[in-house]
Amino acid sequence: MSLFWRIFALNAVVLGMATALLLWAPVTVSVPVVLTEAIILVGGLAVMLVANAALLRLGLAPLDRLAKLMAGVDLLRPGQRLPARGGGEVAKVIHTCNAMLERLEQERAASSARVLLAQEAERRRIAQELHDEVGQSMTAILLGLKRAADDAPQPLLKELHEVQEITRESLDEIRRLVRRLRPGVLEDLGLVSALTSLTEDFAAHTGLRVTRRFDAELPVLGPEMELVLYRVAQESLTNAARHADAERVVVALRRTEDGVVLAVTDDGCGIGAPREGAGMRGMRERALLIEAELDITPALTSADTGTDTGTSTGTGTGTGTGTQVKLTAPVPRMQP
Repeated sequence: MSLFWRIFALNAVVLGMATALLLWAPVTVSVPVVLTEAIILVGGLAVMLVANAALLRLGLAPLDRLAKLMAGVDLLRPGQRLPARGGGEVAKVIHTCNAMLERLEQERAASSARVLLAQEAERRRIAQELHDEVGQSMTAILLGLKRAADDAPQPLLKELHEVQEITRESLDEIRRLVRRLRPGVLEDLGLVSALTSLTEDFAAHTGLRVTRRFDAELPVLGPEMELVLYRVAQESLTNAARHADAERVVVALRRTEDGVVLAVTDDGCGIGAPREGAGMRGMRERALLIEAELDITPALTSADTGTDTGTSTGTGTGTGTGTQVKLTAPVPRMQP
């Protein structure tokens, strides 16, 4: 039944009930109207209005649910749909909106994939230029300073050594930036070695205690999935160091029946209501590339056990609230 006929039928029911009451009820209207008759008429009108409003609310309730869904929909959290029950225009509108959301999610995923792939290509180009141009130039400067220090008089020797040390530290920083921009160990040795190198470098530069918990036998992952898992772990560690005020971080990578789960849990101050900054939205966009599910939730921490149960980590400072970033990625089954 169409929306027009549904509304018409609802009003017809109400008006028919009112007509039946007037026909068979022992109620008359005199001129001038008596107070008791006016009270009965006003009461009947109120009953008709209430019944009409209730029936219309029931008939248009799916449109209200659709409006709430459309107001709060987020394309970075796919799968938000409203069931299209029954028939008529309301079901058609809901079905059309669901199809529109499906199309928008696919277009958003495709555009995000193009943007992220372009970012990775740009990172690779910048890392290559830093390594080939800036790195080699600073290496040449460092060798020139060494030769100058060998022939320099004693008053200048200390200053040359200081300049050498500054140049050496800058060269190490450039190499660290190159590794962050282009994780060559990921391409050469795989995800586990890359995460191991990432956590060791993170612990050395931040002073946080990092615990790794990797399953011994992980499924074979594609290059794109390995890159997404690596970038999500990298962003999660960066957020823990900058915003969480944490002392310990646990990086876990475990195998499930149909995929892998990456969990980065800290014992910091927690997040309360997640703030969707550029980092979180970037992680969600990367998760869409591999059809993964990203959850950012508070994680209760306990200092007594020092063990990780999937949602807790040890802090050594008492009981608190940390943050857990969990990426659940499906792995396609290998065909025989």
